[in-house]
Amino acid sequence: MTNNELPKVLEFAKELAKQAGRIILDIYQKDFSVDYKDDSSPVTEADKKANDYIVNKLKKKYPECAILAEESKDDSVRLSNDWCFIVDPLDGTKEFIKKNDEFTVNIALSYRGKPVMGVIGIPVTGELYFAVKGLGAFYEKDGHVEKIHVSTRTEDIRLMKSRSHQSDKLIQLIEKNEIKNVIVAGSAIKGCLIAKGEAEVYYRFGYTMEWDTAAMQCIVEEAGGIFRQMDDSEMTYNRVNNLNEKGFYVINHPENKLTLNF
Repeated sequence: MTNNELPKVLEFAKELAKQAGRIILDIYQKDFSVDYKDDSSPVTEADKKANDYIVNKLKKKYPECAILAEESKDDSVRLSNDWCFIVDPLDGTKEFIKKNDEFTVNIALSYRGKPVMGVIGIPVTGELYFAVKGLGAFYEKDGHVEKIHVSTRTEDIRLMKSRSHQSDKLIQLIEKNEIKNVIVAGSAIKGCLIAKGEAEVYYRFGYTMEWDTAAMQCIVEEAGGIFRQMDDSEMTYNRVNNLNEKGFYVINHPENKLTLNF
């Protein structure tokens, strides 16, 4: 794998996201059972089938790359590989179960710990957000592709809030910073809307995993946004510990960094 191959890898990942979305929708439109993992998080047949499809295709096409996927057994051999695909086959399983349509397929590729390609597909709407490092971020729907960029708004800013993950700290943050415009959405859609210029800030307290953020980070940064851990350090990937323990924030402009002292 080389950086010159990334545009082709992107096209392949886009097709994987679309097909995985079709697999997910086939199950979404039927009755399905819900199981629970050791950490009490829900998992469905759609998570597993989409995961298997994406991982098997990536292994066959790019055997030289490591893979870290939510529903696959982790292999520490990946830590010695500069290139690692990071996959969340169904981000927003809680939204999938609630049938509110706000779930995504996230596929990223990291190089030496940095996300260099990201694809986020929204199965229900057919929308795709994608980016390659250095080439910008894009939005696609119904065959139409447009380049996207974060907004320039620094007043009366719009804050993204998770639909299923509530936080007392976030409520305090909104009150402390006198945020009036709050937009609620599930999964990685929140980061996508900031990349597209439809919101300005997203603060996530509490734990997430590498596969929740890798594709989103690439898209946000290529759209001109800022993605940092809550202590302002950079998020890295293909780590020993996949847990994002510090929380993170996404903002369109440095002026919109919110006050955390409360």
